[in-house]
Amino acid sequence: MSCTHDATPPSRSTFLRAAAVATTAAAVPRALAAQPAQGNIDVHQHMVPPFYLDALKANGRMDDIGDDPNVLGWTPELSLTRMDNLGIQKAYITLSNPGAQLGAQSAWARLARRCNEHAADLSRSHPGRFGSFATLPMPDVQSCLKEVAYAMDVLHADGVGLLSVYGDKWLGDVSFFPLYEELNRRKAIAFVHPAVGTCCRTLIPNVGFPVIEYPIDTTRAIVSLLVGGAFARFPDIRFIFSHGGGTLPMLADRIVRQTMFRKDLTFTESPAALLKRQYYDVALSFSRPTLSAILAFAEPSHVLFGSDFPYVEMKYTTEGLRQAGLPTDQLAAIQRSNALAILPRTST
Repeated sequence: MSCTHDATPPSRSTFLRAAAVATTAAAVPRALAAQPAQGNIDVHQHMVPPFYLDALKANGRMDDIGDDPNVLGWTPELSLTRMDNLGIQKAYITLSNPGAQLGAQSAWARLARRCNEHAADLSRSHPGRFGSFATLPMPDVQSCLKEVAYAMDVLHADGVGLLSVYGDKWLGDVSFFPLYEELNRRKAIAFVHPAVGTCCRTLIPNVGFPVIEYPIDTTRAIVSLLVGGAFARFPDIRFIFSHGGGTLPMLADRIVRQTMFRKDLTFTESPAALLKRQYYDVALSFSRPTLSAILAFAEPSHVLFGSDFPYVEMKYTTEGLRQAGLPTDQLAAIQRSNALAILPRTST
């Protein structure tokens, strides 16, 4: 007997909608207490302005964002309506994969600038509701340095947004170190969203890359930053890794054991301490087994609320986290106070 595979893998939005139904129905247990706290801080929202959709269409990259109406029809008002209904005070927005790396390299910086000015306009138009992690024209580091200065000093972005991989260069690649030196000098936040290397977009027939590759690629990026020395060399960058750090909580012990005794690597502190210093959001990562692994691995004060809207419904995260059975003080810390510690402008 033979079987055939559909050549077109499920879209990102199809996967996420199916995951939402399955997790909400089964994997997220009912909590004993805790109503959602007011004033939640969402460090993981995305903007999809019309000019960005045009750029995706022009470059044949619409498959990267899927076909969810919330994504294709995103507006700031759509986000704000959900936020108001769910008690979310402020959202920090970025581009999702594929970022500004569309078309010829000469166009990346222009697209990044337009995205950053759009995000700044949203912040001005809706005071106290939107912050931003600036889009950078990676992997063009010299252009990135110019954009960091403009985005942070002129537009007052709250940090930068990075993807886990660019082509086949993960974030630990030494070619990115000049950018990290500047981010380290600024004590900047670097929000990291998963992408997919050119190696791994179609590894398994009929399996879309969000299913496996997004969490694994986040882990690849983290390990590359650890082994490549960036975590140790640039300790003042506050990295936020989305989706609970991918598969890191489950693999952390294995990664630490495989790196700590290597004679070719020099660490200023233990690999475990370097990994625990980073920050992790809970977008799509709040079922009891997943959240238990994150909280067992990460510093409790380094776990942040993230929704991944519009790719994931906000209520999926707010309700899932509320129903995860956390103590009230720990839930409140994830929802708000942990983010306040590194994003002080949120309280103003």
